[in-house]
Amino acid sequence: MSILDVLIGRPLANWEEQGEQIGPSAGIPIFGLDALSSAAYGPEAALTLLIPLGLLGLHYILPVIAAIVMLLIIVYFSYRQTIEAYPRGGGSYTVASANLGEHAGLLGAAALMIDYVLTAAVGISAGVGALVSALPKLQPHTLGLCLLILLLLTAVNMRGVRDTGVAFLVPTYLFVGCLLIVILLGIFHVIVTGGHPVPVMAVPRLPAATATLTLWLLAKVFASGCTAMTGVEAVSNGVMAFREPTAAHAKLTLTIIIALLIVLLLGIAFMCQAYGIGATDPEGPSYQSVLSQLTTAVAGRGIFYYVTIASILLVLSLSANTAFADFPRLTRAVAQDDFLPHLFALRGRRLLYSAGVYWLVFLTGALLILFGGVTDRLIPLYAIGAFLAFTLSQAGMVMHWKRTGGARWPWKMLVNGIGATATGLTTLVVLVAKFAAGAWVTALLIPLLILLMSMVKRHYDRVAAQTADDSPLDMTGIAPPFVIVPLDQWSRITEKGMRFALGLSHDVQAVHVDCGEHDESLDGLWQRNVVAPVQAAGLPVPELVTLQSPYRFIILPLVEHVLKMEREHQGRTIAVLVPELVVRHWWDNLLHNQRAQLLKLMLLVKGNQGIVVLNIPWYLKK
Repeated sequence: MSILDVLIGRPLANWEEQGEQIGPSAGIPIFGLDALSSAAYGPEAALTLLIPLGLLGLHYILPVIAAIVMLLIIVYFSYRQTIEAYPRGGGSYTVASANLGEHAGLLGAAALMIDYVLTAAVGISAGVGALVSALPKLQPHTLGLCLLILLLLTAVNMRGVRDTGVAFLVPTYLFVGCLLIVILLGIFHVIVTGGHPVPVMAVPRLPAATATLTLWLLAKVFASGCTAMTGVEAVSNGVMAFREPTAAHAKLTLTIIIALLIVLLLGIAFMCQAYGIGATDPEGPSYQSVLSQLTTAVAGRGIFYYVTIASILLVLSLSANTAFADFPRLTRAVAQDDFLPHLFALRGRRLLYSAGVYWLVFLTGALLILFGGVTDRLIPLYAIGAFLAFTLSQAGMVMHWKRTGGARWPWKMLVNGIGATATGLTTLVVLVAKFAAGAWVTALLIPLLILLMSMVKRHYDRVAAQTADDSPLDMTGIAPPFVIVPLDQWSRITEKGMRFALGLSHDVQAVHVDCGEHDESLDGLWQRNVVAPVQAAGLPVPELVTLQSPYRFIILPLVEHVLKMEREHQGRTIAVLVPELVVRHWWDNLLHNQRAQLLKLMLLVKGNQGIVVLNIPWYLKK
């Protein structure tokens, strides 16, 4: 067993795919981590913007969260219908492309790809933020911890869907269980004290009000709180990961995720209001997350506190797994339609679309480095892609029911229409509210990504147009090629090349580049080692051509000579044989020049249909 097998598991055969499919119990940690974990930073993102209002700001958090929950319920019913209509996976790209056209599909794909990268970055940075809350001494190492968690997540996800679900099962249910205990215990204290609970341990006092509530501030608070809805589309994107009956298992998983998220959001908002808990400056020396304050107020700082904070850290960090689960599936679907390199559609050793995983890791790492791993710096870029994808998906479903009809189609169309309208308006609110704070970056990246995908599509269309051919094999004009063999010095490597050349054609030309240090013995060696044996065999003697190169260039004169021969032998194939030494270890290449590789590259770049390049390897023995 290799080290790779130990780290990411043995290779899986195609027929083992069914064994990798999952049920709702594993589907919740795989596809629900992003949505569930957003309960940890969605309310906090809203509360952070209410800091200037002081204690007064807490009166608005519950109504804001209630509005977000209403929107969440609308989206939930819409996505249940999407799963039913697209049981093979109905992400925004698929639904929008099928019902609204190519451009809408690309808009949905670009929005989701950006959203998934931000999901991974925000999840990891929020997890580290929770750790820093409990252990402030770690704050200077925020970025390093973020990158370490990204590396660990990559290793786990490379093992495949089923292993990932098993690995994340305990942290997910521990997180949900701990928060439910905090909420229920807090509500009990509120009831017992008549609505005036006393914190077990003191929490940071809210600063004095420095501003008044405006409609603009309320819009920004709502926009930030809407980050709690990201990840809701994940189940509809990954329906095919569930075992049969796939649609039923996917809908059950979505229902459980949404129900838990609603309880957590409303519970956290209510408890913050009851205990007078607000957000603290995330970049300040005394930063403490809202959930850390809430757990401290309800249960103190005993073992339960540290278990809860550990579960929050784990789940926030692991919430990036939603991106790992869906980003490769999305890029695979886009690549199958020729809008991304076909590499994204290929499966790796564990039945994963590995190229999507690699690119997600690279882009997430770059984003974490760029923003220093601080959640609040990333939040303004967040949610726009998700809500734009929500809107396109639901608008696409409206057109789907209109086109296909079916049982109760007017009702289904109404549900999706309400969903599209609500999420569309929310998209505008989020974009306007967060534009100056950084949302303009997302708004700029989406059209650039669409342009890039369109360029990829044009390339594949051009390749298909030029290479497509269903006609019979053309047998006219077939003749042995004119063969050119570059000759540096006479050796076994050169001899192998000449033998192969003489077997291909009677028209063989050896080309030597003279840089002013011409070895007179080469002519004698040519006469003795090539001319004499060939004449004795009764074959046409190969021509030796010497090219003068006073400026000591080797590759360029060879390439120009090949192009000249191609012009002189119109309609005939020019075969360039490139003899090269093949060493046993990669580091041995450092001891030899790489002219053969460079020559092949130059011929491929400057050549045309009439030129063929062949490798003639000579393997160095151990």
